[in-house]
Amino acid sequence: MNLTHISLFSGIGGMDLAADWAGFTTIAQVERDPYCLKILNKHWPNVPKFEDICDVTSNTLGGGSNTKPTVLSGGFPCQPFSTAGKRQGQADDRYLWPEMLRLVQELRPAWVLGENVAGILSMGIDIPISDLEGAGYSVRTFVIPAVSVGAPHRRDRVFIVAYPKGQRLEERGLPLRTEPEKSLHEFSSEDVADSVITGLEGTEQQRAHRTGTKERKTCTLGAASQCDFDGGTNWSVEPDVGRVANGIPSRVDRLRSLGNAVVPQQAYPFFAAIAAIERGAT
Repeated sequence: MNLTHISLFSGIGGMDLAADWAGFTTIAQVERDPYCLKILNKHWPNVPKFEDICDVTSNTLGGGSNTKPTVLSGGFPCQPFSTAGKRQGQADDRYLWPEMLRLVQELRPAWVLGENVAGILSMGIDIPISDLEGAGYSVRTFVIPAVSVGAPHRRDRVFIVAYPKGQRLEERGLPLRTEPEKSLHEFSSEDVADSVITGLEGTEQQRAHRTGTKERKTCTLGAASQCDFDGGTNWSVEPDVGRVANGIPSRVDRLRSLGNAVVPQQAYPFFAAIAAIERGAT
């Protein structure tokens, strides 16, 4: 089964890397930052790139199978919601969720995976949820800290997972359910949540297997303050990384890109769960 992925606001490819690990083929990337584009071109040289999401349509994507990917993902710009910024929300000119929604409505992907900083929870998480539900999708949200996948810092990220209501049931000739919480697909929403959490528990072991590094202790969700990493302690505040980056070319670009990026291991369980469901695994 060919699992396809379109990446919006790709950055340096954190979500794209997670999609690769789960067996997806990324068929398009949208990113306008010149430095990030260099990174994407290095690691995904054959994937079509688009710099302005406002110019992306089913026609510019080439039509055919590209018009309905398995997953449309996007970490729509977080600056409007970040506690490190002015927190202008929808008033910020970098608020591009409406453009992502437009592509959801036009392309009708089988799944939507959105990502943002935790600040969106107090500044408008209801908007993308309501918009997706209005477009005919069932929606669930998750807050996954980077510490839960072995990173030595909290770095909470909000993931928005959406699936067309009733579509999977119709495709398989099953009766439609009327309960909203069960309309995601023939598996309950709790099953999806369980598969994601199971994926989180296995992510660090898989990372160690892939990289040949030793397995680190993995934290229980929400228990960041009590986690140890390789015999050390969790950072109470992220340290200034300038001490390890001085003299490196494009230092400022690297730090900015890393700051905006999602830790791939945070996103991987969602792609893995979606892949399992699409392939018929229970």
